[in-house]
Amino acid sequence: MHDAHGLDACSLAPHSLDPHRLDPHRLGASLYVPAIHPKLAAVFAGHSYPDVRSLIACTEDAIAEHQLDSALARLKEVLPTLPPRAYGPLRFIRPRNVEVLQALLGLAGIERVHGFVLPKIDHSTVSGYLDALGTRNFAIMPTLETTAAFEPDAMRALRTLLLQPAHKARCMALRIGGNDLLALLGIRRARNTSIYQTPIGALIPQLVMCFRPHGFQLTGPVFDGLESMDTLRAEALQDRHMGLIGKTAIHPSQTGVIESVFRVSECELAAANALLSSEAAVIKFDGSMLERTVHSEWARNILQRSQDHSRHGMEFPGA
Repeated sequence: MHDAHGLDACSLAPHSLDPHRLDPHRLGASLYVPAIHPKLAAVFAGHSYPDVRSLIACTEDAIAEHQLDSALARLKEVLPTLPPRAYGPLRFIRPRNVEVLQALLGLAGIERVHGFVLPKIDHSTVSGYLDALGTRNFAIMPTLETTAAFEPDAMRALRTLLLQPAHKARCMALRIGGNDLLALLGIRRARNTSIYQTPIGALIPQLVMCFRPHGFQLTGPVFDGLESMDTLRAEALQDRHMGLIGKTAIHPSQTGVIESVFRVSECELAAANALLSSEAAVIKFDGSMLERTVHSEWARNILQRSQDHSRHGMEFPGA
């Protein structure tokens, strides 16, 4: 039996999520698209923006409450037309709440998306989403954007829950909801201002130190200036220095800038290859010292990122 894409439908049967294949470096610049977008089918399939590596169809903040039914109707229409997971960009849906996630899980073609971006996540809210997903074969990206993000104890409680093997295996990355966090402080960032010039700039390192040592990756917050590309570039560079592995984009014009910042440079790639190919404990490269015991993990990540940046539409868990 073959589907409309000429592929054996039996190959679409779900498999167990393999945590070693949930590579968050494939996310790059994740482009948010309202689920009511008139060209959602072409966008979500990767036809409209072929260089975008990950897409998120949003049924939450990107649409009004009265548009929710239209968004679900659009997704119901679009999902069966999408290629299987092994083709095109990584595709995620951001449900408005647990009830919307449950509705999405019942739609034909939902197995053609890779997972869900979970909004307003803390220790108390994540369980409802995890229960709804059960053992279904989807990745998750919880978004840190509630008052709990400011509370180290609350973040540690969330981390403990997500460290359970079944949850950790499906957690592709944690997303930082910069605008929601600023809203909780009653702040809207000024024009041409980086998130690192706001109080959230002090919070991001705390979140990195809470989650990264335990194997979780984090992505950078949205930059809502559509004309300030120099500021976006500087902010994305700071994201990278903070150890974040990608960034939310709210307009196609932002994706190229973000991708250029997170792209592995020739010098980084050469340094990583030099370290991993040497048997010495310490090498000197381009005026810097590289130690095998300290920098090998960095070097392996550089090689992986380099491969992932050029890889598009490759196999994903369950493809």
